[in-house]
Amino acid sequence: MKLDILAFGAHPDDVELGCSGTIAKEIALGKKVGIIDLTRGELGTRGSVEIRNSESAKASEVLGISVRENLDMRDGFFVNDEAHQMKIIQMVRKYRPDIVLCNAIRDRHIDHGKGSKLVSDACFLSGLRRIETTHEGVTQEAWRPKVVYHYIQWENIEPDFVVDITGFIDKKTDAILAYSSQFYSENSKEPVTPIATKNFLESIHYRSQDFGRLVGVEYAEGFTAERYLAVNSLSDLK
Repeated sequence: MKLDILAFGAHPDDVELGCSGTIAKEIALGKKVGIIDLTRGELGTRGSVEIRNSESAKASEVLGISVRENLDMRDGFFVNDEAHQMKIIQMVRKYRPDIVLCNAIRDRHIDHGKGSKLVSDACFLSGLRRIETTHEGVTQEAWRPKVVYHYIQWENIEPDFVVDITGFIDKKTDAILAYSSQFYSENSKEPVTPIATKNFLESIHYRSQDFGRLVGVEYAEGFTAERYLAVNSLSDLK
């Protein structure tokens, strides 16, 4: 299956928090989108691996993505080395996306920055034909995505561009709230974490509103790019 967009997240719920509005919009436009989670989020304070697996499946259904896989890397301890890069390369060559979305270039959680660089490096290496990989016994051809974009997470990183997600904020919210074990609920008996507060839950909307305000729309999501953005003409810019 060839995908138009492949989104990577260090943990289940990273993609939903960072760019699920954009994903929902692209799917509505007819694009095929997949998600690859690097870890199961097994070190998370709240919930469990089994709960997160169930929540991930629910979020995937909400978004209507084509495929979701988990690479079972060690939460908190995966590194950017050959073994981990090869796992990413196999996924990139398997799904041959034109666009890759991945974690923020730096963030509060150490896995986010690590995951960002790991995926970015692997996307470049995936285009080198002398790196040989197989998947399910089949030799894979080299493939390099056209672009890699990084969504924004905890930190207020200045975006290189924003995507208008007006009309898709409810689907983004529903996908995030599929991970009910991770976020604020007044009835929860779980320990409080930085993302399990009412303030954080409300920030999902007001941060999207703020990006939208800056470009004259209701809601938007921000991204950083690894190279200059190019347009065919000035009229392409909004």
